[in-house]
Amino acid sequence: MEIEKRVESEEIVGEGEIKNNNNSEKIQIKLLRVKSEKVAYIPYVGSYDKIPELIQEVAQWLMDKKLKMTGLVYGTYLNSPEEVSEDKLQYEIGFGFEGDVQSEGKVGIKEIPEHSVLAAMHKGPYTKVGPIIHAVIEYSVKNDYDIVGPISEAYFNDPMKTPEEELLTEVRLPVIKR
Repeated sequence: MEIEKRVESEEIVGEGEIKNNNNSEKIQIKLLRVKSEKVAYIPYVGSYDKIPELIQEVAQWLMDKKLKMTGLVYGTYLNSPEEVSEDKLQYEIGFGFEGDVQSEGKVGIKEIPEHSVLAAMHKGPYTKVGPIIHAVIEYSVKNDYDIVGPISEAYFNDPMKTPEEELLTEVRLPVIKR
């Protein structure tokens, strides 16, 4: 997978705080203007353990169609493991691409419009991204941003080739400033 941000603009807007036991860690929060993007995606209900497999499945589908991937690899999460059991988690995994193709089987095609997000980077296992999500949400509430969509994560390296502790995930929360 090619690492590419696919953003129009990027501005550091502040710091978030991750609380671990009795410690806290500061993280950088950015406001990004994300470019519009045509994506191929698979919606899924069930465990997050399927994420690496779904990433591979969408990538293979695009390669089979001989379409150029643009670098965006993402997951959008419609609910949370804090709210529902693992078997009821709803999410989609997708790739940005260039070219023309129709939805086929379980792979959907759509255009994600240009939008603004608050974002923070996580390095490590996908299963440990929760505190970053909480920090970005907390920052948005404290700094007069309205949340206007579900949490997304942009993935910047291949989970099949990268050690878990080296995985790079950018948490993205769609917002508008009040």
